[in-house]
Amino acid sequence: MAEKEIALPVMGMTCANCALTIERSLGKAEGVTQARVNLASEKAIVTYDPGLVRGEVLVSSIRDAGYDVATAKVELPITGMTCSNCVRNVERALKKVDGVLSVNVNLATERATVEYVPSLAGLDALKQAVADAGYGVIELEGEMRAEDVEAQAREEEIRRQRRLLIVGLVFTIPTFLLSMGTDLGFLPDFALRKYILLALATPVQFYVGWQFYRGTWKSLKQRTAGMDTLIAMGSSAAYFYSVAATFLTGGHVYYETAAMIITLIVLGKYLEAKAKGRTSESIKRLMGLRARTARVIRNGEEVDLPVEEVQVGDVVIVRPGEKIPVDGVVVEGRSAIDESMITGESLPVGKEIGDEVIGASINKTGSFRFQASKVGKDTVLAQIIRLVEEAPGSKAPVQRLADKVAGFFVPAVISVAFLTFGGWFFLGGVGLERALINMVAVLVIACPCALGLATPTAVMVGTGRGAERGILIKSGESLERAGTLDTVVLDKTGTITRGEPEVTDVLAANALDEDEVLRLAASAERGSEHPLGEAIVGAAQLRGLALEKVKEFEALAGKGIQASLNGQRILLGNRGLMSGYGIDLSHVEDAVDRLQREGKTTVLLALDNRVEGILAVADTVKEGSKEAVERLQEMGLEVVMISGDNERTAQAIADQVGIDRVLAEVMPEHKAQEVKKLQDQGCVVAMVGDGINDAPALAQADIGIAIGTGTDVAIEVGDIVLMRGDLRSVPEAILLSRKTMGTIKGNLFWAFAYNTAGIPIAAAGILVPWMAAAAMASSSIFVVSNSLRLRGVKLTQ
Repeated sequence: MAEKEIALPVMGMTCANCALTIERSLGKAEGVTQARVNLASEKAIVTYDPGLVRGEVLVSSIRDAGYDVATAKVELPITGMTCSNCVRNVERALKKVDGVLSVNVNLATERATVEYVPSLAGLDALKQAVADAGYGVIELEGEMRAEDVEAQAREEEIRRQRRLLIVGLVFTIPTFLLSMGTDLGFLPDFALRKYILLALATPVQFYVGWQFYRGTWKSLKQRTAGMDTLIAMGSSAAYFYSVAATFLTGGHVYYETAAMIITLIVLGKYLEAKAKGRTSESIKRLMGLRARTARVIRNGEEVDLPVEEVQVGDVVIVRPGEKIPVDGVVVEGRSAIDESMITGESLPVGKEIGDEVIGASINKTGSFRFQASKVGKDTVLAQIIRLVEEAPGSKAPVQRLADKVAGFFVPAVISVAFLTFGGWFFLGGVGLERALINMVAVLVIACPCALGLATPTAVMVGTGRGAERGILIKSGESLERAGTLDTVVLDKTGTITRGEPEVTDVLAANALDEDEVLRLAASAERGSEHPLGEAIVGAAQLRGLALEKVKEFEALAGKGIQASLNGQRILLGNRGLMSGYGIDLSHVEDAVDRLQREGKTTVLLALDNRVEGILAVADTVKEGSKEAVERLQEMGLEVVMISGDNERTAQAIADQVGIDRVLAEVMPEHKAQEVKKLQDQGCVVAMVGDGINDAPALAQADIGIAIGTGTDVAIEVGDIVLMRGDLRSVPEAILLSRKTMGTIKGNLFWAFAYNTAGIPIAAAGILVPWMAAAAMASSSIFVVSNSLRLRGVKLTQ
């Protein structure tokens, strides 16, 4: 084969030694005749023999050297798939394309997710591979959105199956009545009866049932067999035996059996197609949230534009009742925003200048202007849709068993069918007719579809339900692991607590009242950038206290501040500051000790060397944190709090929310080590944090749960992302995972149990073929319908 030269874009190179390392690694691959690495262009130019080495081997050689290759990922909407065997056919065809690194085909979403090297494989080559395998790829037309074209194709498939079903019923019902009426003695037999049955059954066999013949041909081209093969074999056996009986042998005919098999299976496919459409309703609802237009200021004028034309930096105007088109920051005005469709938060959220707003949320009251910060695929909504779409495309580990079984299922069923025929014909002595009917029953009762749909339909509905509650589950694997957790580690700051210090107590120690103590303290701290000072000033402003300007302000490092106001010296700080000035603390010692035992930072206010008041500042517990911890414990999970605070402060917060186990004085860089210690003890650990300073711990945990609010959420961090800053989302996410895994296991149990019981019953001659076909059709419908029950699962108490 002629040699081929390609340029692979390499990432991670920093020096000439990197290039040399890559060249050596590529040179070891069989079939590579030359490898040159250009550091300036960051490309590896490789000459190789495609007959000896494939592109993915070259990529592996670069990765083995410690570097990576720039790849692309595309989702192809596939048409024509009917069972798990079709999934394997499409995957096998795409993997044969040189440069394809990974393929994941999902039967429920009917999509193929392909990772490939663009310099080796193109989109046209991928589409051609799918077409060569006998399937189709939905193409975009004009300016139609991808999801609109896809929805149109799905609707067309439902209409097609409905049309075939109607035709099938029109011909099958009279076929059944004429055949069974004569067999049961209700109608007299007559000479043309068999020819009439033939005329009625033939359109069903070759028009309604043509899709099964076409599917069989696709499978044969890939040297496999699928559900279509079983239906085509079973119905054809009954039909052609009846044709032979009509024209040659004069025996009993089974036209009604062939017609009913096909019509009942088409009925099942029609109902299944409708149900599968409902599994993606959450994604459709999310897509429907997007605004279509935006009112933008361009050249000093208000202009209505399609939302796709909004650019970062544009100033957008939003009036009451309108959708916010993109993400941004308020620059003028204020309002209350309904963010429930994004975060699951039911109450409107107040927004003013400097606050962030999320695209697709709804403006409730005032008008305001905001500057666009994220548009297009970078908006929070776009990222949520992408995650919800991708999650069903990743296979949960539990699905691997189903995939393995499906790999040999159809050949095994065909073998059992032939054994059934041989057993009844040669050993049972029942004759050709009865042996054939029993064989047909075995062929049509087997249902590989149920195995293929068991996991992806549940994952799709479960992740969609989570998205409605602001819970983004990134993959089927994350979903499965979350259901096995036994330990939840909660970061304190920003997760259990608000992450912002607040004044919790103001105590008057002498003649001044509480408001005056707070007013004087805030006046002294006015203009301070210290978090404690900002908390004191903020508390005074909330009470509407008038602050004064102090003189001779001085910050005393590690102790506090001093200043002068109206001729009096103000000291504001800790015990060390007061002791340094010889101020008597005996009358406030008990109060200070009590507040510090509660985990609060105490600030003492002294006027002219006399303590006049005490202020306590603390990072307060979020609303719902205690409830969330209680619910996690009720679910049988051990809850651990991790914090960089000292033991006393950390324990005080833990006591407030009911956590018994505390890991205190743990620096951010050491949190991952503490998670690892828990895992070494045999715990399956979830780490819950804001994804900012605890990213290593989130990565180390079996499940990393990133919690935040609105656009602040680091969607890239964590296996599960919670769009609300409410800790109560954590038990909801774990409960959703458990419910979804329960549904998946129920689906798989049904699929295995159905086939395990149904095939022997059919082989024993207990079921006639049309009953077997009805059972087969109902099996897939049951699996999809069972998954749909997740849409109504209750996640809150």
